[in-house]
Amino acid sequence: MTLERQLRWLNSHVSLAASGLPNAGDVEGLELAPVASLLGMLGDPHLDAPAVHLTGTNGKGSTAHLITQILREHGLRVGSYGSPHVSKINERIQLDAEPITDDVFAESLAAVQMAADVLEAPPTWFEIMTATAFRYFSDAAVDVAVVEVGMLGRFDATNIIDAAVSVLTNISKDHTDGADGWADRVASEKAGIVKPGATLVMGELAPELRHWFLDEGPGAVVRLDDGLVLVDNVQSVGGRVVTVRTPRAEYDDIYLSLHGEHQGTNAALAIAAAEAFLQAPLERGLLENAFAQASIPARFEVVATEPLVVLDGGHNVAGARTAAKTFEQAFHTFGRSVLVVGMMRDKDPIEMLQALNAPSADAVVCCQPDWPRALPASELADAARSLGIDPEVVTSPGEAIERALEVSSDTDAILVAGSLYVAGAVRNRLYVEHD
Repeated sequence: MTLERQLRWLNSHVSLAASGLPNAGDVEGLELAPVASLLGMLGDPHLDAPAVHLTGTNGKGSTAHLITQILREHGLRVGSYGSPHVSKINERIQLDAEPITDDVFAESLAAVQMAADVLEAPPTWFEIMTATAFRYFSDAAVDVAVVEVGMLGRFDATNIIDAAVSVLTNISKDHTDGADGWADRVASEKAGIVKPGATLVMGELAPELRHWFLDEGPGAVVRLDDGLVLVDNVQSVGGRVVTVRTPRAEYDDIYLSLHGEHQGTNAALAIAAAEAFLQAPLERGLLENAFAQASIPARFEVVATEPLVVLDGGHNVAGARTAAKTFEQAFHTFGRSVLVVGMMRDKDPIEMLQALNAPSADAVVCCQPDWPRALPASELADAARSLGIDPEVVTSPGEAIERALEVSSDTDAILVAGSLYVAGAVRNRLYVEHD
């Protein structure tokens, strides 16, 4: 049994992420029964540990990572499950912030395959991955599972869990057609992860949308700016310094080794979620250790310095805008700015390029992620030209970063953005092929 063989089996199944994700309101026919049947054949491993469940348009990965780090430092054995991966599929399933090994991954997938082969209808790619994660966590006897929703929430395969703590990071346009009422439709689906009696940690959300989450019957609510306050969030060398006040405690001047103002908000949500799970204030020294060790691939990750190369997987307008703002605020560029960009075809390329501040870049290199839903680099370049940009077109993300490095001096700065599939390919090119 090899991981390569098991991944061939996995990839033979339907993937909504690859073939096209439904809009928020287009959930007819989706249900949890298939993943419930698959997990039932495995002995319901998703019931073996309590969970923290996260949904939201942006920030899930960073917030989940910070929750994992906090709970680890407080002595818990933590399984975490998220998507998509950046460099390697193993990253999706982790134990104590370390990706599952190839051998264990292959064995876990083989066990799921035996269960899947008994079912009348084949499960989807994501249902298989979700079952594999819970099977692994059960075997590893984790104390808690930190689980990110794949898409929306209510009918996402991960919603098979009965989470003790539910976290909403924010809501903005993504996986929606933007038609009238889109925000209500998105909120309704994301609210579906909130289980009656659970603690809800609520991030940035318009007041008129809160009722969707409150109507699900949470036992307690901790809301950003109402009980949960980000008192200070200032830029520091290598990251941020934050002060967070919760209903249980105040944590003054905690260093966070992540770039970007948005990470301060993610940190506040992570603190509140960890407190809710532990049902106690956090120990300051352990929190300091957790935040100082935070490191997330392709979330404003610095991978080179001469020239500066920053990777960010912001894949929607809100994420792109945050990336451009962070790029401007966190670094002082003495030379030219170069943008390497690629994205999915369900995004508006003009809106994305404007959000990334592409018209102000000194050079723009358009590329195409290696993914079925990718926007062709030529179409992205046409959108760039309509904004008065004279882009270069280099289809492969790996070749695009090579071209960006060719045209850059040691004092220039390169931002790679638009998709985690672009950031991941560039990361692999720089870390693997240049190793």
